[in-house]
Amino acid sequence: QVHLKESGGGLVQPGGSLRLSCVVSGFTLDYNARAWFRQAPGKEREGVACINRADGSTDYAEFVKGRFTISRDNAKNTVYLHMNNLKPEDTGVYYCGASSEPMYYCEGAMGVPPPPDFDSWGQGTQVTVSS
Repeated sequence: QVHLKESGGGLVQPGGSLRLSCVVSGFTLDYNARAWFRQAPGKEREGVACINRADGSTDYAEFVKGRFTISRDNAKNTVYLHMNNLKPEDTGVYYCGASSEPMYYCEGAMGVPPPPDFDSWGQGTQVTVSS
């Protein structure tokens, strides 16, 4: 089992930027796929971006392509989400998720709801985009 802790959320104006961090602690070697999800009030949790610890390959939701970048630092067991050109519709609670399946490589991670392959979650960090 692993523990995930998100940080970096906050209030930002439209067009602004934020960087979210997710520290993964515990027995992490088998946890290959790590991803960011978000949930707006009254909506289902949706995938934002996913990255594979093993080879660094990534997948993004269409609505963030060109604006968000997911990255990892394996030495620090940390996954980042760099968010640029934020829009009010990006507002929500952002969650970090990880899969304990070592051969799972982000397939279907951008689906709604998230695939059951993601079995460890953080508590979330609030992102509010408003003027």
